[in-house]
Amino acid sequence: MLESLDDIITMTDNDNQVQMHHPENDAQYTGLQVNAGVEQPPIVSPYIKNRKRRQQLSVSDYVEGIRKGNKAVLGQAVTLVESLKPEHQVIAQEVIEKCLPYTGHSRRIGITGVPGAGKSTSIDVFGMHVLRQGGKLAVLAIDPSSERSKGSILGDKTRMEKLAVQPDAFIRPSPSAGSLGGVARKTRETIVLCEAAGYDNIFVETVGVGQSEIAVHSMVDFFLLIQIAGAGDELQGIKRGIMEMADGIAINKADGDNIERANLAAAQFRNALHLFPLPPSGWLPEVTTYSGYYELGIDGVWDMIDRYFDHVQKNGYFDERRRQQEQYWMYETINEQLQTRFYSNPEVQRLLEVKKQMVLNNQQSSFVAAADVLDYYYKQL
Repeated sequence: MLESLDDIITMTDNDNQVQMHHPENDAQYTGLQVNAGVEQPPIVSPYIKNRKRRQQLSVSDYVEGIRKGNKAVLGQAVTLVESLKPEHQVIAQEVIEKCLPYTGHSRRIGITGVPGAGKSTSIDVFGMHVLRQGGKLAVLAIDPSSERSKGSILGDKTRMEKLAVQPDAFIRPSPSAGSLGGVARKTRETIVLCEAAGYDNIFVETVGVGQSEIAVHSMVDFFLLIQIAGAGDELQGIKRGIMEMADGIAINKADGDNIERANLAAAQFRNALHLFPLPPSGWLPEVTTYSGYYELGIDGVWDMIDRYFDHVQKNGYFDERRRQQEQYWMYETINEQLQTRFYSNPEVQRLLEVKKQMVLNNQQSSFVAAADVLDYYYKQL
């Protein structure tokens, strides 16, 4: 009969191990035996102390690695660009500044379309076409983030199976994180790093909704709109805003029984484009059909892009558009810095909290509250 807990558990001070007493091993229980258990492994891996921490690179190390086309260093530099830590931003801006002399020698192509149009699959096929011609390709994919969890899948790379294993391809998905303007600026800076690393073709894939097209259009040379036919009313795709931005339209999934519908949709888009005024480039956007899944008509899409670049480089619009984009991003950076400094001001934060409560209690209108906060901030300058 067991009288106390000591009869069950005995401690061995020499090795600090706990030994369990099993009464079923007593003589009265002949034929029944319980063996000692397996010693549990430690919670922390014993090998982790032998792991070497990644060495912090200097600005010159980053620039040298990027110039040599080192993907690992390029990826670390992009991570610095995307970081929200001020110390990381300081290093990132120095790296970008030193990389600027080696940029500007690539084709920047924006690719957009409704979800399900086959953007990622098309980029995989287009990218392989570029690599077969002897170029290097960087793919920057902006991935939408959840408004609730703020998380992103970042799974575009899994749908680019062929490109993902190519040594001359660099794929980098980035979360939108609810701040399209911030991501657009970081993508713009990532383009600079990729160009310095020798990538002469850069694809920027949009999230395919809302203002993302405008942001991407402001950083690329050619804007490709991917559409599909046979998924409802094709006229829904003829929206003035996105159509005016597009330099070329490609109807995807033109294969099998869908070829006739794709050709009909292409004709509708061509008719719609003739109703718009000629863009400043002097280029009338073309429409073509292809199948990304079956890799049909890929040459036709790329021939259209080649014709566009030949056109804008001859009439000087290529350089003019690059200058306009540089000016645009200067003002965008100013706006972003002003907003960041405003909301990070401790006095403004306290006043905003007071004004928010007044607005919620119907003591003051939102417009008057905003004017009061801005007046207070201006007086501090």
